[in-house]
Amino acid sequence: MYTEDELLPISALQHLAFCERQWGLIHLEGAWSDNYLTAQGNVMHEKAHNQETESRGNLRIARGLRLRSLRLGLVGQADVVEFHKVTREEAGISIARARGFWRPLIIEYKRGKPKIGHEDEVQLCAQVMCIEEMLDTVIESSSFFYGQPRRRYDLIIDDVIRKKTELLIVKLHKMYDAGVIPAAVYTKKCQACSLVDICLPNIKKKYRKVQGYLAQANLNLERNDETPA
Repeated sequence: MYTEDELLPISALQHLAFCERQWGLIHLEGAWSDNYLTAQGNVMHEKAHNQETESRGNLRIARGLRLRSLRLGLVGQADVVEFHKVTREEAGISIARARGFWRPLIIEYKRGKPKIGHEDEVQLCAQVMCIEEMLDTVIESSSFFYGQPRRRYDLIIDDVIRKKTELLIVKLHKMYDAGVIPAAVYTKKCQACSLVDICLPNIKKKYRKVQGYLAQANLNLERNDETPA
């Protein structure tokens, strides 16, 4: 179990899964820079958090719900949590000032479209595991709302994604404790990163090539000096 002082943000998992160096620059060095992609994402999250809690028949909607897990050492905030009323025989929980049993479903808002990688999935799964601990329940699925297609995508919270998320959480804590910012590695996704001008992956790549060339040149000179006349 972690203490309150040891809790790390759930959002750090998404950054770590996307790029270890991006995670290090943001969460170790405190670097941040908005581009039009992050700005649009911020607007979506603000709208999701700022709207009032709703109650419509068999559906209750909580916005900006704070999340925490002492077992995982995580803290964060859910964009939207829907509580769907269910019968007694179904999996459900009791909630304040509401009769019956309710099944929670997290909705995570994202600006773009579904990604090829798993960075969004592990972030949502971590949110699910936090609220499971808080409410003493089990959640089998939750959803994303992606702004580009403007539709929901369901994510089954199975053993595979849970294991992947827990392994990443362990890695997150180890890397945070080590306090070392990973080296830059240039890939195609760097151009969509708001920190590309801070990270400078292309320059660092060329710098390493020059270092390698000089090291090899020095090695060749040493070998020549050792060759008998």
